[in-house]
Amino acid sequence: MGAERNESLDFLSVFLTGIPGLEAQHVWISIPFFVMYIVATGSNSLIMAAVQGDSALHEPMYLFLSMLAVTEVGVSVSTLPTVMGILWFDTRRTDFGGCLAQMFFIHTFSCMESGVLLAMSYDRFVAIYNPLHYTAILTLPRIMSMGLGITLKSVAFMAPLPVLLRQLPYCHINILSHSYCLHSDLIQLPCADTKLNSILGLTIVLATFGLDSVLIVVSYVLILYTVLGIASGEGRRKALNTCVSHVCAVLVYYVPMIGVSVMHRAAKHASPLVHTIMSSIYLFVPPVLNPIIYSIKTKPIREGIVTLFSCKKELT
Repeated sequence: MGAERNESLDFLSVFLTGIPGLEAQHVWISIPFFVMYIVATGSNSLIMAAVQGDSALHEPMYLFLSMLAVTEVGVSVSTLPTVMGILWFDTRRTDFGGCLAQMFFIHTFSCMESGVLLAMSYDRFVAIYNPLHYTAILTLPRIMSMGLGITLKSVAFMAPLPVLLRQLPYCHINILSHSYCLHSDLIQLPCADTKLNSILGLTIVLATFGLDSVLIVVSYVLILYTVLGIASGEGRRKALNTCVSHVCAVLVYYVPMIGVSVMHRAAKHASPLVHTIMSSIYLFVPPVLNPIIYSIKTKPIREGIVTLFSCKKELT
């Protein structure tokens, strides 16, 4: 029986609704979405190239920023095929295996982004609490180990989700209320008890995003405590100014996530359009805004990007 069920999953299709209620405007809606994708992938790729190409940016803060850019490109690319396919070509049908793969990559890259933001808060804490030993503590091998640990943790937490979903029977019309596949939507489809999947999903959220956010808050409490111990007002201002970009990135990432979570639990009867917009903001806005925030607030990043273009111009 299990073999028959797994075999049938290979031919199971999932229908994506796109943006409900605005199907007639999909072509026009595709314009801002496409612009966001270009800005997100282009600007984050520029940051990665600038950090890699400029030896002056081979410092912990900028290496972590490069990792953040990788995760944001990953989130953007994971959602691109189905979103633009629906908006441009009205291709709403996707196979179940592809849907599970998309869900895995979206959630994995999102989890990695949360982990990198936590690592960046630790970076800011070390820079302010123990500036004399900053580079001795955050060595390149240690930074690479942290990046590898974040990646392995994210993959390990998210891998069980598609595996468990494949074990369930699907006997209804499988329609998702987005342009992409998310776990919270997929667990509504099986015609079987999904309590285990829901508990596992909640546990993963608390153990990753929840724990990361708590530790970020703790790190900033310690940062503020350290800053208040600095004698000069100018010193306190400079110390806090080094954290502004990261604080903005944290707010840009976690505020929409909290909004989506609240909407999913407290406003279940809200219009599907509202849920779709909130989920889109959570996935698409951080990859667009974070490179802009860091480029505006961080002079070395701006100089690295200018140097990158100058070198290309000289080569041509």
